[in-house]
Amino acid sequence: MGIHPRFRAGRAAPARSHRVPLERALGEILTEPLTALTDLPSFDTSAMDGWAVAGPGPWTVQDGGILAGHAASGALADGEAVRIATGARIPAGATAVIRSEHARSDEARTQLQADRVVLHGQDIRPRGQECRSGDVLLPATALVTPAVLGLAAAAGYDELDTVPRPRVEILVLGDELLTQGLPHDGLIRDALGPMLGVWLRALGADVIGTRRLKDDAGALLAAVTGSPADVVITTGGTASGPLDHVHPVLHSAGAELLVDGVAVRPGHPMLLAGIGVGKHLVGLPGNPLAAVSGLLTLAEPLLCELASRPRPAPYTAPLRNEVQGHPHDTRLVPVVHRAERVVPLHYNGPAMLRGIAAADGLAVVAPGGARAGQEVEILDLPWAEAGSGQGCFT
Repeated sequence: MGIHPRFRAGRAAPARSHRVPLERALGEILTEPLTALTDLPSFDTSAMDGWAVAGPGPWTVQDGGILAGHAASGALADGEAVRIATGARIPAGATAVIRSEHARSDEARTQLQADRVVLHGQDIRPRGQECRSGDVLLPATALVTPAVLGLAAAAGYDELDTVPRPRVEILVLGDELLTQGLPHDGLIRDALGPMLGVWLRALGADVIGTRRLKDDAGALLAAVTGSPADVVITTGGTASGPLDHVHPVLHSAGAELLVDGVAVRPGHPMLLAGIGVGKHLVGLPGNPLAAVSGLLTLAEPLLCELASRPRPAPYTAPLRNEVQGHPHDTRLVPVVHRAERVVPLHYNGPAMLRGIAAADGLAVVAPGGARAGQEVEILDLPWAEAGSGQGCFT
């Protein structure tokens, strides 16, 4: 679609890393290998509730027992047994653990016998069974999932070195926008303000704020140049009308235009600019579905690159119905997955959200259209469950 500079823009940004507590690292990418800081387990532990025994039975039962989190009792001599809980430290001299359900004691509970053959080392997790201190558990570039957080904690970590989430600020532009109530007197409700923040968070961004600005070039210039965000997202104002201030503001700011319009409908006035070292602006069209097109084809790939996250491999699906195409440009059409095909949805005009609200993704329809049964590329929405791809941060 002629918008490949979005990838180069993200890759050209300076490498970023920060150290954060485990609870803040979820969904980020490791910048350092996850190396075990301890053996796992760090001592021989019981894998079951039962009895730690030494040598062949029957065994004489020792008083007391060993609980997880408590120091092991004294060493066991051959022919001795002691109660033990799952996760408790194995006492010196023990050769096996017998599960509670596989052992029986006499009435006085002083003698223990096993109901089945006892194998040396059974139900004992030996020290270092999972890893040894210094083992590389995961490479740099691994995604921090909930399971990775658990592994990191078990391996001794309190903090992780990761790529920070890109900070994003949203600037919603327009004199005609209402934030509440019904449209009236030429004013319309702002559909993008409520949508963009949560959408960008679903893509893994750290949205630091949403501001609404009037159609004022000076206010826009101050907002763009003063933003602390890594990525500024604007809505509207990317065309060449009398109140379209984005291009003049970017010129005044000394920005570098990387993408200035694309051959895509809806969304052809979208743009991407570099506005400083490691900082970018994504200009989304003001029409809601056109803005969604820009989110998926400009903002999402840029955010993936800034976060060092790979995008899912493209995939295709057959259309259930014919789709009329644009004579010269690529069309993006909301679709829903049904029985291994995708169904084009109605209400797919640039100003409409009704179609995309019910959709799993957007079908990429080449100029001239596509016939029923034809394979087309699908751009999944970040929350889509159907199809073979997923949003890059989900």
